[in-house]
Amino acid sequence: MRARTWLLLIIVGFGWPSGVSAQAAAQDSLEAVIRRLDAQEADALLHRDSVALRRLWAPDFTVNNPRNNITRGSDAVIALIRNGIIDYSTFRREIEAILFHGSTVIVMGGETLTPVNKSPFAGQTLHRRFTHFWMLRDGEWRLTARHANAVVPPPASP
Repeated sequence: MRARTWLLLIIVGFGWPSGVSAQAAAQDSLEAVIRRLDAQEADALLHRDSVALRRLWAPDFTVNNPRNNITRGSDAVIALIRNGIIDYSTFRREIEAILFHGSTVIVMGGETLTPVNKSPFAGQTLHRRFTHFWMLRDGEWRLTARHANAVVPPPASP
């Protein structure tokens, strides 16, 4: 009986790390995919590439945006790009955290951008915080929801 218990412990002891390693490797691989997709989305936004954005965004893509309202549907967001409301000369995104929850990956971080032309705050450098919700839909990762808010400088100390 004692030999059987030791054998079981040895099997579990050697098997457990490899299972954890496989899971960690899969998560690292998914993280690389999401980072690549998020970078492609930022680049497509900067270059006003509606074809790429339609590929990356879910049709029901919804944005809680820094203009203090909610934009529903990728068509509505693309209309804002075409109308010049979303138009940037620079756009840099920094991912600070990625959370994995099954078929949903949450990405959080900061953005620095310079709006131009008809875009609100044209010519100013803006800082924002963002949260993205990437979901596996029909076998493809799609950006399904986004929250972005302006970072307000702290008040001057007295």
